[in-house]
Amino acid sequence: MPASSGLALLFPGQGSQVVGMGRALSEAFPEARAVFEEADAALGFSLSKLCFEGPKDELTLTANAQPAILTTSIAALRVLEARVPLQPAAVAGHSLGEYSALVAAGALGLADAVRLVNLRGKFMQEAVAPGLGAMAAVLGLSGDEVALACAEAAAGEIVSPANLNGGGQVVIAGHKGAVDRACAAAKARGAKRTIPLAVSAPFHCALMQPAADQLARALASVSVAPPRIPVVTNVEAAPNQDAARVPDLLARQVTAPVRWEESVNRLVAMGVTRAVEVGEGAVLAGLVRRIAPDLVVHAAGKPDDVTALIASGAASGRTTEERADA
Repeated sequence: MPASSGLALLFPGQGSQVVGMGRALSEAFPEARAVFEEADAALGFSLSKLCFEGPKDELTLTANAQPAILTTSIAALRVLEARVPLQPAAVAGHSLGEYSALVAAGALGLADAVRLVNLRGKFMQEAVAPGLGAMAAVLGLSGDEVALACAEAAAGEIVSPANLNGGGQVVIAGHKGAVDRACAAAKARGAKRTIPLAVSAPFHCALMQPAADQLARALASVSVAPPRIPVVTNVEAAPNQDAARVPDLLARQVTAPVRWEESVNRLVAMGVTRAVEVGEGAVLAGLVRRIAPDLVVHAAGKPDDVTALIASGAASGRTTEERADA
């Protein structure tokens, strides 16, 4: 796809799940309905019922939330693809969203991706005993300063930056005691605030190594095609179109920090001027606004969003007037 299109597709990660996700899309568009049916068949249970009706506590389980978010994103994507001549310069996803990006780029099939992220969720959940790990958001401090605070606070335990989200937001992960100490160290270094996160496991840190090892074995049995569109990866914050590198990048992603700020800046450097957040919520639009205020992000998670995008031409490259819908 030509880089001159100036368009990127962005895919959200875990935390964007909500009961009812994808239901309106599925009811309004046959393409979305077909995606949910394929995901149900691939998993052997009704993911669609879980997305549409809950219950919330089951949908929030990591092993369910990950395929739910991916399926909803791809449902929205297929609706757009059927109606708009999409020509993205690149795709990117936040953590789990990288799998959605790889499906969008043609590197992974939907059924394989849904099964993979279901396993990924299980592996990540089982890697650390409940209560042993924690995550926290550190606000108002640079990534380098947060990394130094983590190094000071480790005391033989694990704590490190997990999400470099930009706009002065860095999420850290590791052993609970080390995370608490790192929060105190970050405040001593000038952090405005630290916020403990209600998560089921400490993602994107070295404690996830058992999950990374299991995922690498699962990835070895999956067919990966060369991405048709550059995929800006979490691990390197750089575009990749080499199919042979995809499994290793995805396995490393489990323990490596999500370099989202660098990824967004890389998209801008590639000539991206507008983006579509494909899926539930608008978390990425908020992050992008703080990183690159001139990069317009449109929503594409609900029928009204999709209809507005189609009408405006914002996703096709035909628009002359940028408009933020997110």
